[in-house]
Amino acid sequence: MKVVVDLTRCQGYAQCAFAAPDVFAIRGDEALLYDTDPDDAQREKVVRAVAACPVQAIFLDRDDSRVRQPEPVTHVAAPGAAEAFERTGRIVIVGASLAGLRAGRTLRREGFTGSLTVIGDEPHAPYDRPPLSKQVLMGQVPARRTRLPRRDELDAHWRLGVAATGLDLSGKQVLLADGAKVGFDRLLIATGVRARPWPNEAEAALDGLFALHTPEDAEGLRQRLAAAPGRVLVIGAGFTGCEVASACRELDVPVTVAERGPAPLAGALGAVIGGVAAQMQRDHGVDLRCGVRVESLEGDDSGRLRRARLCDGSTLDVEVAVAALGSIRNVEWLEGSGLAAGVWGVACDAGCRAVDVNGVVTDSVFVAGDVARCPHPVYDYQYLSLEHWGNAVAQAEIAAHNMVSGEGERWPHLALPEFWSTQFGTEIKSVGVPTHADHVVIAQGSVAERRFVAVYGYHGRITAAVGFNQSKWLEFYAGLIDRAAPFPPSFRTSDRPTDARPVAAEVPDRPTPHATVVVTGHGPSERRATLVRRTYL
Repeated sequence: MKVVVDLTRCQGYAQCAFAAPDVFAIRGDEALLYDTDPDDAQREKVVRAVAACPVQAIFLDRDDSRVRQPEPVTHVAAPGAAEAFERTGRIVIVGASLAGLRAGRTLRREGFTGSLTVIGDEPHAPYDRPPLSKQVLMGQVPARRTRLPRRDELDAHWRLGVAATGLDLSGKQVLLADGAKVGFDRLLIATGVRARPWPNEAEAALDGLFALHTPEDAEGLRQRLAAAPGRVLVIGAGFTGCEVASACRELDVPVTVAERGPAPLAGALGAVIGGVAAQMQRDHGVDLRCGVRVESLEGDDSGRLRRARLCDGSTLDVEVAVAALGSIRNVEWLEGSGLAAGVWGVACDAGCRAVDVNGVVTDSVFVAGDVARCPHPVYDYQYLSLEHWGNAVAQAEIAAHNMVSGEGERWPHLALPEFWSTQFGTEIKSVGVPTHADHVVIAQGSVAERRFVAVYGYHGRITAAVGFNQSKWLEFYAGLIDRAAPFPPSFRTSDRPTDARPVAAEVPDRPTPHATVVVTGHGPSERRATLVRRTYL
């Protein structure tokens, strides 16, 4: 029995924990953790938990008809060519991920009956990544039990464990590492990201240094944490790094976090709210060091990690280190394809149609998930690349719908970005883009109690909201963002702080990676752009 909770939808009512306490648990006020693959003996309780969830955020395998499933997307095919395509067309999805799986299921729900092929470079069936840095590290769920539900119901040809190595756009073929070629009429690129490796190859090979992206990564790190190392070093205080640090403290393992920026999560939430996260870490016994870099890692004669040297001249004796350095978008296989693909991801329009190197949208190639970079009208039409669970789901469904719809029936991807993180018994949730802001204000609750809503504004309008153990309010703030409501918010609430004054948000100045192109030709029919190869590291 597979269980997945859409934590972007969950509002912490805890009814599931009452109905099935051996499967669902609330840490602190709202932080939900759950068993992704409970024993069948728990089925009756889990089914009751699904029914009791006020926001219907729990999803199971379809093999139990008693479980309420989300309503299928309804789609009436346009007559003529679109209808014929639904019967006989060929769709290929590159990326056997959350986005790839969700897109495939949506295609079938929308009436696509043609050939569907899913290609993935990992040997695993699609799995859920958020539990890897939470339940798996704490030993609550084995890494092998994070598989996403409902794979078997998808009528598709699965090519797992074989990477896509190229794309012949004119010939409409995906080239595979085993020499095979897979033809398509329409293609969805959902290749996602991978963990950024430690830059020194010799140090990266040390026994005890981990990244965290795959089930194998999570299982290896779990085993080391279970052995109670003397100290763990986490390099980087983004969401993954903070969640690893949280797991260490829950396991009573000493942990040092080294962060180059001014505060944990400053790159996502700004330094003001990042400062709240910093104090939360220190309150839980984390040795947090901000404004420092790890200069080198050292091992013993047997190649085992023993110490780290920091830029301030200090050293740390460590047995385990986690390089939480961010991610790299998986686009190398698209080099020379003619698509606008680079370190920034794969450019696409709001309908998820890929953009070619000349800036022209394609009709046969679509993009979804972490690898996609698309404009969002709410944020001044800036191109955004979002590595969020909710975005992968929403964008995949939009892309799948548009792949089998006529031009007049296509939808734009206008969902507001949402994400969550469970750390130190606190549920941190966000709606909107906090870094698209110049000011922030604590609109509700108490920072000292770690129960508050921070509202972000840009040029006098609300652009984002972040809740610490206040997720029930975020839907309300999402409506304000959609309506371009004025900032700072002027409404009254029972828990409004007496000194609710906006302050500078202290968000990072993050320039967009630039595409380097060479333009040739003179007349309109001759002008063409060519991408200059960029490194992906």
